[in-house]
Amino acid sequence: MLKILIPTIMLVPTAWLSPKNLLWPTALGHSLVIALISLSWLATSASTGWSSLNHFMALDPLSSPLLVLTCWLLPLMILASQNHTALEPLNRQRTYILLLVSLQIFLIMAFSATEVILFYVMFEATLVPTLLLITRWGNQTERLNAGTYFLFYTLAGSLPLLVALLLLQNTTGTLSLLTLQYAPGFPLLSTADKLWWAGCLIAFLVKMPLYGMHLWLPKAHVEAPIAGSMVLAAVLLKLGGYGMMRMMIMLEPLTAELSYPFIILALWGILMTGSICLRQTDLKSLIAYSSVGHMGLVAGGILIQTPWGFTGALILMIAHGLTSSALFCLANTNYERTHTRTMVLARGMQMVLPLMTTWWFISSLANLALPPLPNLMGELMIITSLFNWSWLTLALTGLGTLITAGYSLYMFLMTQRGPVPNHIIALDPSHTREHLLLTLHLVPLLLLILKPELIWGWTF
Repeated sequence: MLKILIPTIMLVPTAWLSPKNLLWPTALGHSLVIALISLSWLATSASTGWSSLNHFMALDPLSSPLLVLTCWLLPLMILASQNHTALEPLNRQRTYILLLVSLQIFLIMAFSATEVILFYVMFEATLVPTLLLITRWGNQTERLNAGTYFLFYTLAGSLPLLVALLLLQNTTGTLSLLTLQYAPGFPLLSTADKLWWAGCLIAFLVKMPLYGMHLWLPKAHVEAPIAGSMVLAAVLLKLGGYGMMRMMIMLEPLTAELSYPFIILALWGILMTGSICLRQTDLKSLIAYSSVGHMGLVAGGILIQTPWGFTGALILMIAHGLTSSALFCLANTNYERTHTRTMVLARGMQMVLPLMTTWWFISSLANLALPPLPNLMGELMIITSLFNWSWLTLALTGLGTLITAGYSLYMFLMTQRGPVPNHIIALDPSHTREHLLLTLHLVPLLLLILKPELIWGWTF
């Protein structure tokens, strides 16, 4: 565990002390080595139970895929941000890398924590670097507004969780994930118990985000710089799903009755956000709303509490992390050249950047869950488990899948096909750096087709 965490912490002096011309190559090389070493965590995930255990941090098949995704994303964020921050003063570039590194440190500690309070503290700590990224390096004037939304939605959701955790500590005498699953069950009958149940879950549902609590996400995504969008879509939304999976063990008898409105909201959200995507003009906003729909499916899979639902949720979280991050990178390459996110103003890119169209095509197909990609495997497992729970859900999930295909096609055709607008002249060609960035997103996604057991959690 420490063989990853200590090198990550050592990235802080590296970023601060590297000479100007070596800053980005050093940070990229260092983080890529960490990402490659972290792949060794996947080797242990086939065994059941916990490994690499000490008092505070441990791995199990649920956390190791998410930890590897976190480590894999840092070099990609550094690669994607080079052009964005090239004109900034050196100190600001160092601060930018520092924020990305601190985000990775907090995320590693959150996903590997065995104490729920440590998880909670790290869950909250990720707010600070993300907020600074959005409000300082965001593109538009709306960024302060977006930061406020992001901060207050997350804080308002997660303060009840702290009270719920203290209550749990008071009742069971422990908050260690290793022993909580063996704590005796309580007959949760009163209204206070139901409020405790809600307090435990609402923080994670806001973070996911569940439809109805999702208004911070499109704002934060649209205003964030490229690294902010990538880490938000790929890892920070997954904190919600991971936290829900961990807390579900303790909420046992109540979930069967109380989860109905949340499952309905999640499934309704798939339709609603899909319909919003079909009429969206802003490219980043479209990708952000599609994330809300996919996370709705994940929330539904977790809340019905079947092995298939959990597996499907974990697979979809990993696959969505790679796919949506790749889509944000593609949107950023367009934005850096045309300086607009409005799709009508930047059409016909296939004529101008034909190789980029290949990446757009693969990413759009991954987003609409083409077989045999892991996205489809996750969606099918969740849809199957939802159908087993109630056959009426097939209408909502089926329609949602259809709309997803519709807006993915719409996004691809609007950006790549059609006549090139007259105002688009003299665009930069695509760089090797961008192709490398997209290769490192999509090759892992394609390789997971061959060995999906790396990311299907505890189930089988």
